[in-house]
Amino acid sequence: MRLRGLTGCAVAGLVAVGIAGCGSDSSGAGAGETPGVPTVKSERDLPELPLEHYEFSDRDNERHTEAQARLTQQCMRDLGFDDFPLYPEEPSGRQSVTLTAVAVTSYPYGPLDLDAARRWGYGYDPKKSGAADGRTKGRAMTDKEYEALYGLRRKPSGSGGCAGAGGERLMAGVPDEARMWTYTSERSRRLDKVVAKDERVRDALGAWSRCMADKGVKRYKTPGDAFGDKAWGRKGRSDGNTTRTRRELATAVADVECKREQNTAGVWWVVREEKQSADVAGHKDAYEAVRADQQRVRANVRRILGEK
Repeated sequence: MRLRGLTGCAVAGLVAVGIAGCGSDSSGAGAGETPGVPTVKSERDLPELPLEHYEFSDRDNERHTEAQARLTQQCMRDLGFDDFPLYPEEPSGRQSVTLTAVAVTSYPYGPLDLDAARRWGYGYDPKKSGAADGRTKGRAMTDKEYEALYGLRRKPSGSGGCAGAGGERLMAGVPDEARMWTYTSERSRRLDKVVAKDERVRDALGAWSRCMADKGVKRYKTPGDAFGDKAWGRKGRSDGNTTRTRRELATAVADVECKREQNTAGVWWVVREEKQSADVAGHKDAYEAVRADQQRVRANVRRILGEK
């Protein structure tokens, strides 16, 4: 599952889109002792899943963003905004149209980085917040530029202003945009519900939960429950970060340690891989149609970026 930067479609036509118990309990296999189960101690240890072949990669999304920015800038310059920046800031007082987020957890496994858990708990380093691609922003747009960019008054081509026109160029030749953007993610969500009911995952989560209690923190049912605990103080904060109390940090550290000790993410990954492989085999035509549309977009991006 590609979470890095929470990829997908942005708004307004912008194309971004172990099983044993803890301690001495030996009721099951320890980390890495089950044949065919990868030992997962960090996100880097997670092998690629079948559905990732039918998703845009992080690199794809970076290239989409660059291609969209170039098209938008040229469109704006054609309208007379000669110094329109490649990556502008929103006008003062306006809410950003492009939604960005900071990836702080690897769905559905929860955080896997022990150093980050010790420092940031279930939150994130605020110095790394902002645009996911890390590009330096230009000056803020004027109100007139903003209106032209999003077609609030002028529509240079089609609808949606220069942003919409650029999006149409990127999607040229794609017969079903909705399918391309949503089919794989929707199938993934359905499959994850099936995975969550699998006995192997239920056993692994039970062992993780007992381990959490053994370490003296709250006994949650799943890593998602631990990550989303309201006690971490996200509510009411504009940046969505946590308050990093002692309890939060202790819980996050225990969370990661237990997943390492029990190889929870490794077991979980195996079941996800199994279910996804079967789903791809059973819906091959639909998945291949998604891949074909993605290849059309990649070809459009190459042309826009001046590549062969």
